[in-house]
Amino acid sequence: MACYEHPPIYKRAFDLALYFENVVAGFSRYHKYTLGAELRNRSRGLVLAISRANSSRDKVPHLMALRDELEELLLLVRLCKETKAFKNFKSFQYAAGEVAALSRQNEGWLKSSVKQSGLN
Repeated sequence: MACYEHPPIYKRAFDLALYFENVVAGFSRYHKYTLGAELRNRSRGLVLAISRANSSRDKVPHLMALRDELEELLLLVRLCKETKAFKNFKSFQYAAGEVAALSRQNEGWLKSSVKQSGLN
């Protein structure tokens, strides 16, 4: 079932992927090609996972997998902070806040999907 309208979580995840593309450019060479590449790849993967969940009939398994991916991305963002890959604290703060906001949106979508599947 194709769905041609993207939910708000899609836009936020897409904006975060764009943010990571720009912020990783400022990483040191070592971090750019290790942690930075991982950040970029995982953030793009989130956008694809959201798109996949949105277009599927049974969203629950996709949203459960998305929950795990968001947790892994938050761990990676925290690792970047601890290794001082981010140029300043504000970059980390923004990234962590956006991942947390995506997690909250995912949980709301998941609860809504579980209720809908329980009614059918």
